[in-house]
Parts: sequence; C-alpha cells; structure tokens
Amino acid sequence: MSDIAFDNVTRVFERDGKDFLTLDGISFRVRDREFVAIVGPSGCGKTTCLRMAAGLEFPTSGTVTVGGKPVQRPGPDRAVVFQQFALFPWKTVHENIDFGLRSKGLSQAERRERIAWQVELMGLQGYESAYPHQLSGGMQQRVAIARSYVLDPDVLLMDEPFGALDAQTRVVMQEELIKLSRVNPRTVLFITHAVEEAVYLADRVVVMTRRPGRIREIIDVAPVREAEHWDRHERTEEVMEQESFVHLRTHIWRMLRGEQQPEEAALST
Repeated sequence: MSDIAFDNVTRVFERDGKDFLTLDGISFRVRDREFVAIVGPSGCGKTTCLRMAAGLEFPTSGTVTVGGKPVQRPGPDRAVVFQQFALFPWKTVHENIDFGLRSKGLSQAERRERIAWQVELMGLQGYESAYPHQLSGGMQQRVAIARSYVLDPDVLLMDEPFGALDAQTRVVMQEELIKLSRVNPRTVLFITHAVEEAVYLADRVVVMTRRPGRIREIIDVAPVREAEHWDRHERTEEVMEQESFVHLRTHIWRMLRGEQQPEEAALST
C-alpha cells in the first residue's frame, strides 16, 4: 500500500520573531493509486502539504505518513515534479531521465529499456539527444515527468507542474497526464490553482480555506467521471463541456470565491 495520510497536521512558521499558523488541523488521506488534487487560495498551505509528504518539511504537530510509515526524510518511494522543470541544462534528454536510475544499481541494458519506454510513453522519440534549451516548455516538463516515472516511485508529488506553461500546452499536458495515469497509475498528490485542472485530473479534490489552511470540503469526482463516461472523450474541452463537469467546477469555484479576502474579491469582480 502506498497511501498518504495527514492526521491532524498543524504547521507553524516563524518570521521576524513571530509565529504564523499556516496549516491548522489538516486531516485527509490519498488512497493507494488514487489521484488527489488540492486547491485553495494563495498562502493556504497547499505546497506545504506536498513538501511534508516529500519529507522536505515537517509538521509542527500531527503526523504525515506514506504507506503507514511516518515521513522522516525524502525517499526513493516518492518522486517530486515541480513547476520549474529543474532539468540539468548540460545533460541531454536521455541523460536527464537516466540521472536517478544510476543510483538504483541497474545494469546499462535495464536502464536503457526503462528510458526507452518512458520516452515512448511521453512522446519524446527523436529528442533523446536534445538539450533542455532546445526543447519547448511542454517538452521539458515531459522530460521532468519521465524522469520521475522512470524511477518507478510508489508516490508522485506534483506541485503546479503545468503552471509555467502556456494555455494550449497546458491542456495537452493534462491530456498526456490522464493517459499516463491510466496506463501506469501511481498514488498522486497534485497541487494546482486551476479549478478546471483539478476536476479534470483528480479522483478527489481537497478544497482548502485561506490561511490558516483548513479543509473546507473534499469533492469526490471519480463517481461522476465514471457515471458520465468522461474517459470516452479524448480531448479536454469535450470533458469540460459536460454538464456534470461544469457543476463540479462551479461548486468548487464558489467555495474559493468565498475564501477570498474582501479586497481580492473586489478585484476579481
């Protein structure tokens, strides 16, 4: 089992000698091979949740576990994909994907086989010898995702992975991630500001309040997706036109509008 569990997690940061409560009593679970997205206002602690699951930060109180074990440090069972692609600019696509594999003690033939499969899965054929600066933003993010998946992690942690992409490329990457998650499912915790992206990708959506972050509601998307046969549609826009999708998106968006500060709400109207 590779579930992620947050149990009454609180996180306090110190700044200029003062304590700031960022997360206040967060409890939720990402089930084994489930895709869960977190949405919420800026500063509500979404990324802090992901970093605690990754072992990059730790709760002030409460517990974060992966596979039933407390998270104490980063580990090979968890891979992180950030908004910034974080590729090695001096390495080719093949070398970037191969980087983590070298520490796993695999033979060169095994590494080549794994890399070839990821290259095909992510549509990177013909770019194996290219350097990051020779690739578009979307292609660079494909490499970053392939570099994570090739390690065969139990858990994939994604922090606004498509946030730096233009709108058209972002849609294409969403479609690619859906295909990838069907072919090679993982336990996924996905952070995003985009409500449409969360509803389109996730099995469940965790909606958070403004700081201090608390869970306002957890929306179960998977039963709606299955009942309405969203997966029959190949393109994102076809799914987003469905009445059931619009209903979920509107419900979540209204909650988030209610969490805005008065001055923020005035600017968005």
